[in-house]
Amino acid sequence: MDMPPEGAGKLQISPQLSGTLAIDLGSTTTVVAFQAEHAQKPQLLDLPPISSRCGEVPSLVWAYQAKDSNPLVGQQVNDADLAGQDHQNLSRDFKRSIGAPAPYRASNDGSGLTPEQAGELLLQEIWRRLPPHIEVRRLVLTAPVESYRAYRIWLNRVCTTLPVDEIALVDEPTAAAMGAGLPPGSKLLVMDLGGSTIDLSLVALEGGEGLSGPIAQLLRFAGQDLHNSSKQILRCARVLGKAGLKLGGRDLDHWIASHLYPDVPLSETLLNSAERLKCRLSKDELKDDESQLEIAVEPGDNQILPLRLSRRELEEILISKGFLNSLASLLEQTLAKAQVNGCSLKDLKGVVAVGGGAQIPLVRRWLQQQTQPAPLLTPPPIEAVAIGALQLTPGVKVRDLLHRGVSLRCWDQRSNRHHWHPLFIAGQPWPTTDPLELVLAASQIDQLELEVVLGEPDSQESYEVIYIDGMPTLRASSGERRIHRWPETCNPVCLALNPPGQPGQDCLRLQFSIDDNAQLQMEGMDLRSGERLNKQKLGTVR
Repeated sequence: MDMPPEGAGKLQISPQLSGTLAIDLGSTTTVVAFQAEHAQKPQLLDLPPISSRCGEVPSLVWAYQAKDSNPLVGQQVNDADLAGQDHQNLSRDFKRSIGAPAPYRASNDGSGLTPEQAGELLLQEIWRRLPPHIEVRRLVLTAPVESYRAYRIWLNRVCTTLPVDEIALVDEPTAAAMGAGLPPGSKLLVMDLGGSTIDLSLVALEGGEGLSGPIAQLLRFAGQDLHNSSKQILRCARVLGKAGLKLGGRDLDHWIASHLYPDVPLSETLLNSAERLKCRLSKDELKDDESQLEIAVEPGDNQILPLRLSRRELEEILISKGFLNSLASLLEQTLAKAQVNGCSLKDLKGVVAVGGGAQIPLVRRWLQQQTQPAPLLTPPPIEAVAIGALQLTPGVKVRDLLHRGVSLRCWDQRSNRHHWHPLFIAGQPWPTTDPLELVLAASQIDQLELEVVLGEPDSQESYEVIYIDGMPTLRASSGERRIHRWPETCNPVCLALNPPGQPGQDCLRLQFSIDDNAQLQMEGMDLRSGERLNKQKLGTVR
């Protein structure tokens, strides 16, 4: 038995972390990620015994009934060697049927559970297996864009018993785009190569050209159910073209195993070894003619089956099985539908490949060749959607809300007097993601400088909570507001005008932002000379 190092003392206990949990329910694999407050990056969660690897839970459920108190979920099904059985207790590939209209629903694949019941058991077991040192302040889930509304209703019902104050929902193509770093307003093609399906979606993201960017839709806020709120607006990517095929990574595993052992029954053990071999052959640093080896040991008779294959041989298997032809047909269907909606390849900001199959070099090369000139973006294929969902969730990167707000004193030429122009209002989250931009004009002949005078609203002012694009925001109640000048600006910041400004002439473009330390910052440019103004801190917001 290993002895602890000198001075080790008690076992180390992980510190309590609060933050946002993201669950991307997939047809084959469900990804679970967590981002702690103040953390720069999210982390994938290991959930033994239901996760197959860190952050990944196989989308498998073995249960006798919907209220089964002891179901087998995820990796537990694989470990019990039940995943390959055709039995009514096994639920798999149920994700695409959740919320789908009756003609498009799977026939339960022989399962005694409905797709909704299987999905609910999976989510409940994920929640039950979360590490004890994690406190979930908010939960974000992903949904297929084509069945978003019905999926939202199902998730809202499933999550009613979860002890979390905030629950949000985001559509999968938007999350994938954000995970790949594409800006709001982009048009993109998303290829999702999962374990059982291939889906192509050509979508237009919300936002761009001064419009509000995409954001996860809140289903619950401050413990209040927002499902029936009339102020909630659906914010999904707009599908311009879509096509899918029930062919996925597990089929590729069958092809590999059958190629190497055509006369051996395809057991789950053999297929899992073929999957591991496929993953090893998909690593970027591997040479095409370099062989890889996996060993399958059948549990019944301890039969040892070595699987050896090179990347070139794998690609020959896929091509001979018509895999690329299937992809070409799906792409042709998707682009034809998009063309009807006025979109072609040249309009795309990027092509995003996600899912386990996106790691195969042959797939990436083919996709890049077929979708030029759009750039191929390759975020981490398994967790891209979950990570993107975190980026779209209100509160993930927000550390606080403004209690007072801050305003800038400006000269109003029409009334010939000063007035207060709000920069940031009470209830607005900070740090800010985008700066607020204002253009200031001179008010006098040969004006030599402009003063920056700041103030904040009276603390006695009352506010009401409203929801703008799914984001909870405090809005000032009606009535005259009193503004108190900031002590920090009793000696106002003076910005020199060179050359001197003239009445009504736009002189300075200023940008205001709030950093991680609640400091109000200002930078800008002289519109006449193009000279940049140095960034400076003006004071602390409250």
